Amino acid sequence: MLVTQKKQYALRAIFELAKQRGNTPVKSSQIAKAQSIPLRFLEVIMGQLKREGLVDSKRGYSGGYKLTRPADQIYVGDIFRLLDKLDHAEACMACTSKGNCPFLGDCVFLGLWDRAQRAMDSVYDQTTIQALIDQEHERVGKE
Repeated sequence: MLVTQKKQYALRAIFELAKQRGNTPVKSSQIAKAQSIPLRFLEVIMGQLKREGLVDSKRGYSGGYKLTRPADQIYVGDIFRLLDKLDHAEACMACTSKGNCPFLGDCVFLGLWDRAQRAMDSVYDQTTIQALIDQEHERVGKE
């Protein structure tokens, strides 16, 4: 599971929404500013996350986005897999040529890539958004 810029932005957006305690919608411009995400790109990502049921939105002056589940029930792996599904991501995480791999199906490194992928997926699948928020609170408290 390659961590693309889109996945980083989606993770940061979900993280920012989770930090906003309460049920008040958060404007996309506020998310974009707080997490240094280009607004136009963020709006596309938020639309996808909404269609997949991870966020909800409210229109109008007091509108914005909010999470549909508590932060301790959202795993990083869930977000990444959702985006992979939407983007029809290729299976091989190491080959930059994707479908044009000259070793497709006969790659000596495939076992290595698979083991590394499983290890990363395990970390993503064990990390909730709430755990990231808690880590940030610990870090800020030490400064």
